[in-house]
Amino acid sequence: MIKIDGSYGEGGGQILRTALSLSACLKTPFELINIRKGRKNPGLFPQHLTAVNAVKKICNAETEGAFLGSTRLVFKPNEIKAGNYEFNVAETKGSAGATTLVAQAIIPILLATKSKVIIKGGTHVPFSPVFDYLDEILIGYLNRVGKTVTAKLLQYGFYPVGQGKIILEFFENPDWKKLSVVNTRGGLKKLILVSKVAKLPVSIAERQANQFVKLLQNDFPQMPVTTKIEAVDARCPGTYLFLKAEFENIAVGFSSLGAKGKLAETVANEVYQDFKEYWLNVNSVYDYHLADQICIYLALSRFFSTDRSSPFVIKTNKITGHLQTNIWLIKQFIPGFQPLVQPEP
Repeated sequence: MIKIDGSYGEGGGQILRTALSLSACLKTPFELINIRKGRKNPGLFPQHLTAVNAVKKICNAETEGAFLGSTRLVFKPNEIKAGNYEFNVAETKGSAGATTLVAQAIIPILLATKSKVIIKGGTHVPFSPVFDYLDEILIGYLNRVGKTVTAKLLQYGFYPVGQGKIILEFFENPDWKKLSVVNTRGGLKKLILVSKVAKLPVSIAERQANQFVKLLQNDFPQMPVTTKIEAVDARCPGTYLFLKAEFENIAVGFSSLGAKGKLAETVANEVYQDFKEYWLNVNSVYDYHLADQICIYLALSRFFSTDRSSPFVIKTNKITGHLQTNIWLIKQFIPGFQPLVQPEP
């Protein structure tokens, strides 16, 4: 059994999610201690517990310490079972916890199965990928090797109420194990800007989009962007801006959420600055969130491949604590995993 210190590095819930995925895929038990020790409120929150219970059900695992607030978890997986599943982040306690983070734990496990998963909770909430990023960027990356998984948003869920719903469908495609590293992003094909509000004036979404376009035209007047503005239904007010930058070889994404007292223009500025930083770093391929999230897929692809030794490079515009911690965690399960990460100027 692998013993993992959950306080290592970034020390957040990602250590738990990646450990759950690898444990199920590799049939390797683990003990995780000091779960989220450095956080203001350590231990398992509803979205973390939902991920534990979801993976437990999918691979018929035995667990110790699977309860809210727990700082220690023992997880012993068995065989992965394809099927139709439904999980609710708010099942144990009211929460707008992120459906996208629960999905992060589930997707690697079910990629080679024919399955369907409904997840209820927050779809556009702080400290997590918005649904658009999960769908357009991460799943888009996985589907480069064939139709592997699709995601559909059935109900928007903003903080603090949540109550959104997404559905993941898997297509029993083993080709995901042939994932290769993209070394160049290629030419820019298009920019798609999505600005949405729920239970708020649509003028807020318009201001978000207009500010982004203004900044883009000031710096890069020849760069076209397609804008989509929409008012959507949700249980509570919310707003967000999401940019998809589609290149010849890769798609990357940037987003920001609105909040009470936060100007629409500030939301746009945040998205634009992230995009500009990426764009001006001509050697970067993966945005820094995607660099973090693809590591587990690259590691598993190499593990199940006959070619485990050749090095590969992940080119990104920023090395984050999340990325470094994720690589460390993967190496606990797959000691030979050692990608070269290059944040070249």
